[in-house]
Amino acid sequence: MAKPKKTPRPKAETPRGFRDYFGAEVTRRTEMLRKIAAVYHRYGFDALESSGVERVEALGKFLPDVDRPNEGVFAWQEDAEAEKPGDWLALRYDLTAPLARVYAQHRNDLPTPYRRYAMGPVWRNEKPGPGRFRQFYQCDADTVGAKDVAADAEICAMLADCLEEVGIARGDYVVRVNNRKVLNGVLEVAGLSGDDKEAERGIVLRAIDKLDRLGPDGVRALLGAGRKDESGDFTDGAGLDDAQADVVMGFMQAKRESGSETCARLRELVAGSDIGLEGVTELETIASLLGAGGYAADRIEIDPSVVRGLGYYTGPVYEAELTFEITDDKGRVRNFGSVAGGGRYDDLVKRFTGQEVPATGVSIGVDRLLAALDAKGRLEDDAEGPVVVTVMDKARMADYQAMVAELRKDGIRAEVYLGNPKNFGNQLKYADKRGSPVAIIAGGDEFDKEVVQIKDLILGAKIAQDATLEEWKDRPSQYEVVRGDMVAKVREILELYR
Repeated sequence: MAKPKKTPRPKAETPRGFRDYFGAEVTRRTEMLRKIAAVYHRYGFDALESSGVERVEALGKFLPDVDRPNEGVFAWQEDAEAEKPGDWLALRYDLTAPLARVYAQHRNDLPTPYRRYAMGPVWRNEKPGPGRFRQFYQCDADTVGAKDVAADAEICAMLADCLEEVGIARGDYVVRVNNRKVLNGVLEVAGLSGDDKEAERGIVLRAIDKLDRLGPDGVRALLGAGRKDESGDFTDGAGLDDAQADVVMGFMQAKRESGSETCARLRELVAGSDIGLEGVTELETIASLLGAGGYAADRIEIDPSVVRGLGYYTGPVYEAELTFEITDDKGRVRNFGSVAGGGRYDDLVKRFTGQEVPATGVSIGVDRLLAALDAKGRLEDDAEGPVVVTVMDKARMADYQAMVAELRKDGIRAEVYLGNPKNFGNQLKYADKRGSPVAIIAGGDEFDKEVVQIKDLILGAKIAQDATLEEWKDRPSQYEVVRGDMVAKVREILELYR
């Protein structure tokens, strides 16, 4: 008789493109989200928590595919009902498309403008890579129903305040602002308006978006005949003549010493284009409003090189860039780069209502911000473990629970050791693994004398590491105190390290 096949054990591994977050990582992210939410709240934005699952059509357009009609998202089809095919559902791709659906669905009950912020995970069915995951956090704030660019200026000011609130010092970041209308005007002046120029416009826009990577010469080549890269691959260009290319290159290089000088140069470039001149006027208005609020060019600046969401944004666009240098995994010095971005998107809600609804918003990359602070050594070590009440006598468990309850009542993070108490050394090893600053020790003798032993684990570790240090030699690492003074003594020790 053949032996039945054993069911293979499941692999204990994270799916590709996903990762687990532990203790300090979760705590630090939570604290950062709390600080950002406090700024959003201070600006008058209300919290919104929408569903993590949306109908696919509510999320927008994705790459068409016969077998996977919703590539780019994690999607599935619900069971069909009586000759009716089931709906396609998907995990949300971002937090903006769900906002458009929420506003369209509840607009009669919501104030106009509607100001909301949202924080949470999003999922993208994309190829993972170093530092690129299929699930990550977004932290958004948007104003829906405000046509005036004062709403865009306010978002930029709020973004600057958020960066400083989480620990990015002034001078280490800049919020850069541009306007898609100006770019549209540049294309019009360059003779690239009209349906028959759609292909050329696409090549030009993609070339502009590659300025940081290719530099001016590489972009200029793509505006003309084309460009051959280091591997020998050739990319066809837009076929612009020198005069047309000069207009586009002039736009990308229009930044001057001040915002007013930059806008003046942009006016020259888009002269003759109504949409372009409208965009310059909006930039001037944004700069004026920000200046009135105390946000000078050292925090927020007009920069024509900012190009975001070429097929998405309809007006002002903005991006927060960290300006300090870091060393990457290969030892190369480089700027950290962008950590947030957004802009005006007046067509998103229109998909649901048929009517144009103005909207503008920003998304902050929380994980990138945390990585930046970590790279600069600016993350506080807030991963302090709990005070551990050790167990010397299982029959006195009620007494140990009373101790930990007193500590918690005083706001001190604490726990009773709940493993096997037979080996006391293992209890201290557990406390060390938990990053515990203090251990409470009480056995029969201590209960008889109504005292407890309080062990300073931080000092003990330093003494063990180098017992000859003069600064530690006269300090005890363990104290015997009367039971009633336990909480006060623990608090005293904790304050030494804060």
